[in-house]
Amino acid sequence: MDIFELTRALTDIESVTGNEERVGRFLLDYLAPLGARFGGRVERMDVQARRFNVFAQWGDRLTVTLSTHMDTVPPFFASREDGDHIWGRGACDAKGIIASMTKAAEALLEAGERDFGLLFVVGEERNSAGAYGAAATPRGSRYIVNGEPTGNKLALGCKGALRYEVVSAGKMAHSAYPELGDSAIHKLVRALDAILRIPLPSDPLLGQSTLNIGTISGGRAPNVIADEARAEILVRLVGDSAGIKAALADAVAQASRPALDEERRQAKAPAPPALAELREILELPALHLNRLDGLETTVVAFTTDIPAFGGQWGEAFLLGPGSIHAAHTPDEGVSKRELLEAVEIYRHIVRQLCKRESK
Repeated sequence: MDIFELTRALTDIESVTGNEERVGRFLLDYLAPLGARFGGRVERMDVQARRFNVFAQWGDRLTVTLSTHMDTVPPFFASREDGDHIWGRGACDAKGIIASMTKAAEALLEAGERDFGLLFVVGEERNSAGAYGAAATPRGSRYIVNGEPTGNKLALGCKGALRYEVVSAGKMAHSAYPELGDSAIHKLVRALDAILRIPLPSDPLLGQSTLNIGTISGGRAPNVIADEARAEILVRLVGDSAGIKAALADAVAQASRPALDEERRQAKAPAPPALAELREILELPALHLNRLDGLETTVVAFTTDIPAFGGQWGEAFLLGPGSIHAAHTPDEGVSKRELLEAVEIYRHIVRQLCKRESK
């Protein structure tokens, strides 16, 4: 397969997070002949039942690892192409990157290069399960090049992520008699309104922190007072998370305390129950990354697997073909020109880092 055929073949395998098994098996089969022909090894690194990372290494020493993720966001849609682009779910994030890394590996091997590897992981789009699994079983890599859509520019920094579930509980009742119930949805809305008013910090390199309410669910029916409701929020971190965590807790606490009239204040009325419970799901820190000679640079607002690797796969760099603005959209696609450019850039990075390590 050429790089475009490989990108389309990968894109046409549905691998929404949690369902990466088929694309993993495809990559194992694709890489096995390269392992055999060039004296390397190709293996699966189990993460969970029917979920595994794919790892390949050539050479006795693992100096550089090219890595990205196999999973995609929903919904799946198959590939198509025109003269300039390949379209489809994951074409940009990150099936095209897998193809570019794989083709770079092929070219390096044909040129006699060794001491590098490929690592394709599961779960990046939800909780970095594959990267955490890889961090628990490091292979001595000195550098890891993480592939995400950066327009083939080397990212000097990326924002972190702080994800919470916000959960409210209530009491069901007939909606004609709301005084007999306690609406969890009304509570959740008030809590989320307070959360949206939190001032967020900024960083000279990474810019402004942002907060998104990504999902809301709850209730039984329009004529039933809701007994449960929940939302998922994600904060893009640009620095230490302690201040934001405290602000979130304070916002929910303050929203839970309606103004008391004088009589209740004098009676020292007990504090009402909280509107919602904040449940921390995931935290990945913001990162400042290093330069490499000969590469254009950028700064990105998204979060990657790099923090989840925890330094166990070496010093990290971040670069890949495609635009993050196309990722996760109904029109996801990647430029064919950028795919080809990425092959050469990844070859350059591997050679540069191997040369650095050999000194």
